[in-house]
Amino acid sequence: MLKWSIIFLIIAIVAGIFGFFGIVSAAATIAKVLFFIFLVLFVISLFTGRSRTP
Repeated sequence: MLKWSIIFLIIAIVAGIFGFFGIVSAAATIAKVLFFIFLVLFVISLFTGRSRTP
């Protein structure tokens, strides 16, 4: 999921360089949403991860 947010961030940067501002806002919004979903899932996995008990 982090890979997809980085891809959309790169799309937003490239579109911003070429002046496609509608695409920039859409791609940046998608990148933000995917990053926050990744962050929430990461924190949940930290708390519910397997514990190493012998």
